[in-house]
Amino acid sequence: MRISLIAAMAENRVIGIQNRLPWNIPEDLKRFRQITSGHPVIMGRKTFDSIGKPLPNRINLVISGNKSLKIEGVLVFPSLLGAIEYCRAQLTQVDEVFVIGGALVYAEAISLVDRMYLTIIHSQIEGDTLFPEWNRAEFREVSREDRTQPLAHSYLVYERVS
Repeated sequence: MRISLIAAMAENRVIGIQNRLPWNIPEDLKRFRQITSGHPVIMGRKTFDSIGKPLPNRINLVISGNKSLKIEGVLVFPSLLGAIEYCRAQLTQVDEVFVIGGALVYAEAISLVDRMYLTIIHSQIEGDTLFPEWNRAEFREVSREDRTQPLAHSYLVYERVS
C-alpha cells in the first residue's frame, strides 16, 4: 500500500490561516477530490473540524489525542502510525492512502510517505500554519503542470527516491 500526502501551499510554505485555506482555487479542490476519491484519507482533528463533515466516497480516519472522541462516519485513532497500520491490516484492497493535513500530521508523515501531490501557489501568502520543511534530495519530481488562473500555481508530484 502506497502512503501518499496531498497538500496545497504558498511558496513560503503557508497552508492555512485561522484553520482555513487562504486562497480559493476551485480547480485545485476538484483535483483533490479526483485524486483522493475512493481512497482512505488521514487527517488531524483540526483539519476534520475545518472540513466539518466526513469527505464523501472516502474512508475518513482522524487523529486525535482525545480517547473518547467519537465522530459519526469517521474512524478515530490516537496516532498517525495507528491509522496507517489499520489501513494496512484492514483495508487490504486499498492501493493508496492519503495524508491530508494538517501541519502536525504532515510533519509526522513526511518521513513515511512514498509520494507527495503538492500544489504550489506562486505567491507569498500570509498565514499561521506552515507545511513542514522537507529534504528535496529524498524525492524526485515525476510530474508538473503549471497554471496561471485564478492564481499562478503548479501541480507537482514527487516520489521518494529508493
